[in-house]
Amino acid sequence: MVQSYLKHGPTEAFGLVASASSNSVFDGKLAYVPALEDVLVWDVKKGQMLAMWHETGHRAEVTCIIRSPQKDTFAVGYADGSVRLWSASEGSVISTFNGHKKAVTALTFDEAGARLASGSQDTDLILWDVVAEAGLFRLRGHRDQITAIQFVQAVSSAVPSTSTTAAPGFLLTSSKDTFMKLWDLSTQHCVQTVVAHRAEVWTLAVDAEQKTVFSGSTEGEMKAWRLDHEAMSAGLQENEKGEVAKMIHPITTLPLSSKHRVSQITFHPSSPYLAVQSHDKSVEIFRIRTEDEVRKKQARRLKRAKEKKEQAKAKGKGKEAEADEHAEAEHNDIELADLFTPYLVVRASGKIRSFDFADEETNNKGNTNIFVALATNALEVYSFPPPTKSKESLPEATRSLSVELPGHRMDVRALCLSSDDMLLASASNGLLKIWNMRSFSCIRTMECGYAVCSTFLPGDRQVAVGTKNGEIQVFDIASSSLLETVPAHTGTLWSIHVRADGQALVTGSADKDVKFWEFEQKAADSENPHSARLLSLVHVRTLKMTDDVLSVRYSPNGKLLAVALLDSTVKVFYQDTLKFFLSLYGHKLPVLSMDISHDSKLIVTCSSDKNVKIWGLDFGDCHKSLFAHDESIMQVAFERNDTREGEGKPTHYFWTVGKDKMLKYWDGDKFELIQKFEGHHGEIWALVVSNHGKFVVTGSHDKSIRVWEKLDEPLFLEEERERELEMLYETGIADNMNREDAPIGSGVVDGDGAPAATTNGEVTAVTKQTTETLMAGERIMEALELADNEVALFREYEKDKAKGGVAEQIAPPPKNQVLAAYDLEPEEYVLRVVERVSGTALYDALLVLPFGKVVSLMHYLNHWAQQEWNLTLTSRIIFFLLKTHHHQIVSNRVMRTALIPLRKHLREALRKQKDTISYNLAALKFIKRQSDAKLTADFFEEEFDEEKVRERIAEGKKRKRVSIKV
Repeated sequence: MVQSYLKHGPTEAFGLVASASSNSVFDGKLAYVPALEDVLVWDVKKGQMLAMWHETGHRAEVTCIIRSPQKDTFAVGYADGSVRLWSASEGSVISTFNGHKKAVTALTFDEAGARLASGSQDTDLILWDVVAEAGLFRLRGHRDQITAIQFVQAVSSAVPSTSTTAAPGFLLTSSKDTFMKLWDLSTQHCVQTVVAHRAEVWTLAVDAEQKTVFSGSTEGEMKAWRLDHEAMSAGLQENEKGEVAKMIHPITTLPLSSKHRVSQITFHPSSPYLAVQSHDKSVEIFRIRTEDEVRKKQARRLKRAKEKKEQAKAKGKGKEAEADEHAEAEHNDIELADLFTPYLVVRASGKIRSFDFADEETNNKGNTNIFVALATNALEVYSFPPPTKSKESLPEATRSLSVELPGHRMDVRALCLSSDDMLLASASNGLLKIWNMRSFSCIRTMECGYAVCSTFLPGDRQVAVGTKNGEIQVFDIASSSLLETVPAHTGTLWSIHVRADGQALVTGSADKDVKFWEFEQKAADSENPHSARLLSLVHVRTLKMTDDVLSVRYSPNGKLLAVALLDSTVKVFYQDTLKFFLSLYGHKLPVLSMDISHDSKLIVTCSSDKNVKIWGLDFGDCHKSLFAHDESIMQVAFERNDTREGEGKPTHYFWTVGKDKMLKYWDGDKFELIQKFEGHHGEIWALVVSNHGKFVVTGSHDKSIRVWEKLDEPLFLEEERERELEMLYETGIADNMNREDAPIGSGVVDGDGAPAATTNGEVTAVTKQTTETLMAGERIMEALELADNEVALFREYEKDKAKGGVAEQIAPPPKNQVLAAYDLEPEEYVLRVVERVSGTALYDALLVLPFGKVVSLMHYLNHWAQQEWNLTLTSRIIFFLLKTHHHQIVSNRVMRTALIPLRKHLREALRKQKDTISYNLAALKFIKRQSDAKLTADFFEEEFDEEKVRERIAEGKKRKRVSIKV
């Protein structure tokens, strides 16, 4: 009989507030922040997590988040090059865009939220149609990662203000290649390239009027540029000298308080503030003054200058007076530096990853809020006051809100579980946290030293933490206080373990000592004899070793003690007499962790040499050496017996974690890998298994703590290996099809023998094959094959029937089982299959079809157009196929029979639909006119005095007057 195991699966990830992989978005109340592969929604005021946007099976990190003008929609870019549109109210994916080959680094929506532009590490810029869920085109020209994108709408005085035509507009992009590029979306080409800085350009921002652009570089420079809207509206035109008119003009360089990299520049959406991050821990706020303010300031300055001049004249200093007059003339021009004045600096408590202004203007006190996401897994909100006329008090930013308790600031280095699996203690450099394993909420936070190892003490009321400086810190959970600090060792305390009987504890350290401790009970309150009893550690004996001790372990039966040393060996002693028993040698590098099986028969060791060795504890022989991970293996632990299965035979299954970010599950008897888990995005430092065999918990460098639970599904090794091979095969095919030099469509070669669809052009189609599109393509091919067979069968039957004679009495052939089950005709069935393919994957799925199937699909498209079924989809498919397979369609006479009737039927169907839309549009306009007339009547019926009329006029929009010269 084939042995089956129980499958494990990821069930929970916690301990994350915000990861440093992406920027964050803040709307004044809720913060939308990255948490590795998920997006978390935090209520910053309550410090409460409201939602987690998680897509099952997707493991790529979030690299970019942006909010659409349609407030409910968010675009999220990932490290695998995909972009997902999320609905905030439902917490679900609306659509997925696949086009980039590397991580998405910049995203932006246009004003209406109908188009989305994405930039990536692969240097490409893609424009997506959000409504049609399709990629419009890919723009190429940058030579390095794109860092920022902005939509710019050209506004020219030549165009009247009443004009309603929506121009495609322009895109402004910056990149690490030091260039800033302006792209014309109507011609889909770059119209100007500016060498913006001497170093990498990291960010850019455009003001509300879209006239001024600010760019920031690695050198700490912030430059201002002017956008010439007249030149942008006119297009590429030559002047009298034969030069092409420039659309971006340099203005000046603005001084910053620090010379670090300018990583973010943001304008406040409604208040006159500009925020610049040019230092790891601070954000500089500039106040944008109006021209009137600057003029008044200049007038005051000139007044003072005149007074000085008069005083100078009185003293007979004529030359100085002349110089002052010259200065007066100079001051009449307003410079950009006069408009943007440094206001204050917001200093955060840690390294800033990104910041954002709240959407609403101010809070109730008139202060402005700025939200800061830190690289140390925390969020903060600072508020600063509006400018005042008094010069006495300098404005200061104060921290009003913060979210930091639900996570560690540093790597999670040690994990331990209480005996009933209800509490989990996690320790890092500086913090010890206690988690409730039912709600996964943090219930206690205590300050500790640099924790390396930890364990719950018997009774589960206290936690002992071993630190880097050799101390044992004992914490009481109920009072969340440090009870005692025991100076146990002079070197790093690498390992701590409680004996199975709960009477003693052993510690191993880098000072080459193994120390033994016994527990002594004392009252928590010496005055009250009935108070709770707390444990205190008493040192009883020391075992001196020849090298640094990296791990110590008691056997579950309490007879043996295993000690792992820096010399790559493991020494086994009798626990009571400390007499030497066995020496296990075979590892090439030091053993970092080990565990002894529940029946005390096996010991498993893991090492920096990437190997796991299984040894017998009776003779010290090595049963098997397994190459387990691609990096150092940090921890190993045997699985406990599952209490749900009763007291059965103890298993020899064990878990390992390593620096390769993997968790693996092994069979220690058959020496086979059962399951491997990807999920963490950093080295896994800590591992702890449930005392009841229900789950396993891991802690990582990515600051997340993850739970992997035992499911009730059986797992067969053959099936698991087969599934892994299939995934490898599918991803291999997709990667092969996404090659840069691979031809698109029918892959026709031109006269020179090169593929017709070369990818060297500045603008190309948006395509990227994924396993999803390959599967969709296969489903369409299967449906076409099934429908073709059915149609051919019935055509044969009709032909025989037409011959007459005996053939007339033959019964019709039985309907295909699939079509009979759905009660569909072949044409309807193909349409249903195509409709089920998501809009974003449709074009890539159609690229998978061989030309024979394209010809077959054309006949069905003709039938759909004739029946007027889903005309939008029919039109999309036909135009895409004609564009992709143009060469073969033109050179192939077979297509004429399909295309001529298709053109006729599609035109008729589209004309009918156009008439319907026009009729509906006219009706809506009529209803609007009626509504406007009614409102006008109501307006004049109201009694107005002069003040009310003036107010109404002031509220209304003033029309722009255009002077027309005859």
